[in-house]
Amino acid sequence: MDELTWELLDEVYGFLEADAIKSLLEAEGIGVQIFQESVGRHAYPVTVDGFGRVQIFVPKDKAAEAREWLKVYREGIEQDSGQEQNGQTEEKP
Repeated sequence: MDELTWELLDEVYGFLEADAIKSLLEAEGIGVQIFQESVGRHAYPVTVDGFGRVQIFVPKDKAAEAREWLKVYREGIEQDSGQEQNGQTEEKP
């Protein structure tokens, strides 16, 4: 029996978030496979009893690097979200 070479990194709800994570990980040189259980893809995500859930897989030998990257990514999103809720936004030149 062949050993599994891919490891589940995360599960998200909605293809848009999964695709964003996939693109960013691939930009870091980490291969990604996504698997979605759904009736079809829609512009507006719908989640019913797990449908709409997207699993993100990465190669086992890159899993630790991908998990660290995902942690930093999520911390950045939480930080940005907190600033927006407090009315703090950075002005870009």
